[in-house]
Amino acid sequence: MINCIVLEDEKPAQEVLKKYIDKTPFLNFQGLYESGLHIPLQALKSAELLFLDIQLPGINGLSYLKTLKDPPKVIVTTAYPDYAVEAFEEEVVDYLLKPFSYERFFKAVDRIRNQIATKEQHSKNVFVYADKTFYNIRIDDILYLKAEADYINIVTEERDFLVLDSLRNWKEKLKGFNFLQCHRSYIVNLDKVSKVYGNQIFMGNDLKVPIGKTHKAQVIQSIRS
Repeated sequence: MINCIVLEDEKPAQEVLKKYIDKTPFLNFQGLYESGLHIPLQALKSAELLFLDIQLPGINGLSYLKTLKDPPKVIVTTAYPDYAVEAFEEEVVDYLLKPFSYERFFKAVDRIRNQIATKEQHSKNVFVYADKTFYNIRIDDILYLKAEADYINIVTEERDFLVLDSLRNWKEKLKGFNFLQCHRSYIVNLDKVSKVYGNQIFMGNDLKVPIGKTHKAQVIQSIRS
């Protein structure tokens, strides 16, 4: 579980964030504050994630962030796009522009989860959010992943899951498992590969995945090792 606190002064935005946090299985809501001046030091120490608005009473959200010596991971939630560069200079993890969907929220907090987890903490299962539902799937059951615009199609032996995410994020998530990027749009589970012929990878149920030119040498090296 990821302990999180919210720094937000607008009631509608507070309600949306609380709703989204309650809906997410790996988030643990620990408190809501309307000004950085009101956050107890102990609350900051126990929090692993801070949802931070920018236009706040008393002190600007980014100004407040700059005062923290050891801040938790931060996701900015704001209606103003103008502060994005300054926010990322403070190493925030994501920048959500209001109003944002739950899918976009989940993508941001899932990135936090990946950063917090170590290889030893990697689970053999992973929650994915698709069709307005959380699915708990075994990583070993994944055949391959395909990037489709702003989505990732996760293909298992039983069904596909279309989730709002990036291939880059999943490549990081699957570190420590036997997965390999074989094409700019594909990551495959090497344990499921039946053969490699020409510029194609064959896996369960005669599925074929292309091999990109820049990835072919790495594919050959991986299956020979």
